[in-house]
Amino acid sequence: MKVFSIIAIFAGAVIVGSLTTAHLMGQINLMEMSWVWLTFFVGVNLFQMGFTGFCPATKVLYAIGLKDKQSGCAM
Repeated sequence: MKVFSIIAIFAGAVIVGSLTTAHLMGQINLMEMSWVWLTFFVGVNLFQMGFTGFCPATKVLYAIGLKDKQSGCAM
């Protein structure tokens, strides 16, 4: 596993873990729809990207016409 993958997994786990802890301590309510869900999605996406290498942001950026010699999310 590459360092980039481990960093993505760690970052995703920290984001999701902090949101879960805040929910359990009563600081935020994950049962209500709010912008906190965007943060949760980013954390889960980082976590899965570390394992699978699939990055939806790369697909979107290519679809709108941005090109790069190497993908930032590529493993």
